[in-house]
Amino acid sequence: MPFVRSEEAVVHEIHGGRFASYVRPDTGSRDLAAWRVEIPAAMVGPTHTISAEETFYVLSGCLQLAIDGESAELVAGDAAVAPAGSELAIANATDQPAHIWVTTRVGLTAKLADGGTVTPPWAN
Repeated sequence: MPFVRSEEAVVHEIHGGRFASYVRPDTGSRDLAAWRVEIPAAMVGPTHTISAEETFYVLSGCLQLAIDGESAELVAGDAAVAPAGSELAIANATDQPAHIWVTTRVGLTAKLADGGTVTPPWAN
């Protein structure tokens, strides 16, 4: 099934963000996963290390993204690439929500700073 309708998105809420999963194995993808994230105003996400490369495209708003300690403020139209094994941190210091589109390989895991591992359902 090559088309995924908006009503087929599965929404997950974790760490203060809202993840709407579109591209994943149960919608027909074998290799890639893609989702839209809403990052609420004044949210700081947990630092984590990713097992696979991720790409980020800012749809709206403004956010701070750090990849292996290098940080940038990104606005709508900006993009970033985080290599596999990199440490990520994301924050929205504004009073408005931000939205990003994220793409990675199916099977992504994330190791949290406390040593715990997350297997995001939107990427598996």
